This record gives sequence, C-alpha cells and structure tokens, in this order.
Amino acid sequence: MKSLAAILLATAAPAIASAQSPAQPPVHSQAHSPAAPQAALKYVNPDEWLCRPGRTDACAANQDATVIRADGTRTIERFDRDENPKFDCFYVYPTVSADPTPNSDMTAGPEEIAVATSQAARFTKHCRVFAPLYRQVTLLALREALQGKPMPDVRARAFADVKAAWEEYLAYDNHGRGVVLIGHSQGAGLLKDLMTREIEGTPVQRQIISLIIPGTNVAVPVGKDVGGDLKSTPLCRSNKQSGCVVSYVSFRADSPPPEFSRFGSVDQPGMTAACVDPAALDGQPKPTDAYLGARGAGMGSAPQPSWSRDGAPVTTSFVKVPGLISTRCATSGRFSYLAVTTNANPDDKRTDTIVGEIMRNGRPLAAWGLHLIDLPIEMGDLVELTEDQAKTWLAKNPPSPAG
Repeated sequence: MKSLAAILLATAAPAIASAQSPAQPPVHSQAHSPAAPQAALKYVNPDEWLCRPGRTDACAANQDATVIRADGTRTIERFDRDENPKFDCFYVYPTVSADPTPNSDMTAGPEEIAVATSQAARFTKHCRVFAPLYRQVTLLALREALQGKPMPDVRARAFADVKAAWEEYLAYDNHGRGVVLIGHSQGAGLLKDLMTREIEGTPVQRQIISLIIPGTNVAVPVGKDVGGDLKSTPLCRSNKQSGCVVSYVSFRADSPPPEFSRFGSVDQPGMTAACVDPAALDGQPKPTDAYLGARGAGMGSAPQPSWSRDGAPVTTSFVKVPGLISTRCATSGRFSYLAVTTNANPDDKRTDTIVGEIMRNGRPLAAWGLHLIDLPIEMGDLVELTEDQAKTWLAKNPPSPAG
C-alpha cells in the first residue's frame, strides 16, 4: 500500500497557467444569521471562491491554443468568451491540494489556480463559471488513509463545503438560470453525492442542464441509462438532451484497466460503470476536440515531447492536434471505460506521444489510466455540448420577461 500512497502525492493537476485575484466587493449584500456556527462556511467572502463571473481570477486566464495540423502547419486559435452567457456552470476541482493537513485550507494555492485554469476556464466560452474553494481531502490524507490511518470526517467536511457553496449560489446568484455541474475525480464524486443527496427529487433538479463528472465511477444498471447511483438522471445520449449525466474514466485502448484498478468498475450486483463519450453522442465516433497542456499533463506525468518533428516551440498554454486522438466506450472484463487511441501515421508530422499517465520510477501506473487528462482529451466536445444542451433547456424553460 505504501507504493500506491506515494503515487497519490504525484497527482497534482497540470500547472499550465496561473492568475491573480484582486480584492473584490462582497459577493452579496444580504447578511446571514449571526446564530450560524462560526466554523460553517457560508461563501459570502469572495476569497472563498476560486472563480466567479466578472473578476480576474483563475477562470479568466488566457485560453488561446496553438493548432498543429498533420502537415505541421500551425495557427493560433484565439479564445473568446461570451459576454452575456445564458446559463451557468458550477465547477468542483479534483484532488490537488499539497497542504500538510487531512483537509486543505481555504487559500487558493498554485495547484488550485492551475487546475481551474486548465479544467474550468474554457467553459467560460458559453457560461458563467462559479467554482468554490473547499476543504478537500488532500494528497497527504489519501496517502495516510492507504497506510491504514483513520481519517474520520475528512470527506464529510469536503462535501459540507460544496453543499454550502451550492446553496449560496442558488440563493444569491442563480435566479432561476439553468446550470451545468462540472467536476473531476474528487470533485466529480462530490457532485455525484450532491446530485443524489440534495438535488434529485427536488424542484431544483429542473434547473440542471447536465452533470459532467469524468474521473469517477457512476453505477448504472447493465444495459440501461438510468438507475444505480443516480435514480432519475439518465446518461446523456444526445447533444439535444438535458437533465442527463456524462461520466467516463479514460485508458489507452491498448492498455485497458488492470484487475486491481479502482476506475471503471463498481461493486453493486447488476451494475456497471457508466461510460458516455462526448465525441460520439450522435452514435458516430470521430476524433475528439482535445485541448492539451502545451508542456504536458503536469506533476506526476512525463514531460510532453516536441509537438512536431521540427521541434518548433509552442507559445500558448494549450495545444490542439485535430484528428490525432480518437475515443470510444469499451469494456474489458468487469470494466467499462473510455478507450483512447492516438491515430499514428508516418506521414503525420506531429508527435505520436501524448502524455497523460501518472509515472513512477519511469513507468506508467496502469491502474490510473489517463486520469490526468480525462477532461483535456474531450474538452472542446464538452464545452460545445454544454451550449447545445443549454439551448434545449432554454427552449423548455424560457426566461421570464423580468429575467
């Protein structure tokens, strides 16, 4: 177990970019009850939010990408944000905290800023992004738990924070707007819990455009689209569908999950791990619209080799390689997962090496697959999916004249 615990210390998110958050006015002017427990977070302080609309923070970071085509030619894709988004995104980040405590503090360190920049900021193309800081289970806590040390209440504290942030957002920011819930890894698991414990079966479920939670296992009955972990939220099968879930865990097609992997399988009898491929919701698999870190997948991963044979440098934080990466949902034994293929071609002047595994002693950790790039390999598809699903949602839920 010690070796796997050490691995967890290498799973910090990609350090692609950073942003400074200047002093902000209060999130809202309403006062909360003074009787509320002092330790309970209320998310009225702007510093308790990693991202909020209308300010310079991690989600305002530059998202320009270098597009490298098969013939080696390059262009820069400039990123434009919607100045009047019609829907919201609520994002919860994965396990990245290097704090020396079981639960992280509420200070946005470089690791939290970097992961929001790489995973959440691109969604501002179409939506307002709200991303709370939360006292997540740290890398240290995961290591110590795997070594057998009791860790009471650490995950409950993380969930309580996410729940409090969600309630604050609904009370003061939502105003009846549709919202996409987006998370990865620990963040995805917490949003799954939020959906099952606080949203499903309540009036607010009507406002959920979709739930995008790669990097965690979602149990669903074999051969069905609804049931299991989520009782009334089906798997997404169309970009014109709303109120549904996108979930997958990614592995290379030629390296499926090994028997000891925790990703891609569930324990419940008659259930399987959900796999929804955002690039093939129409039933026609095609290359993904990936946005990859120019320097690689971050700490714990191998460095990214030169993107093309000429060794030319990349000046943006992100890279697109049209046609190079394809995905499909696959099964191997009890595992269900997103199989990722690099479409190698001798005539293609780009690299065939796309990094994404966690490395230890120079070898990839097969049990984790491509966990570090679960979102990047489908990022463009996911961003456009949110807009398509929001259009469907808005057609059913037009804003009131006052809104």
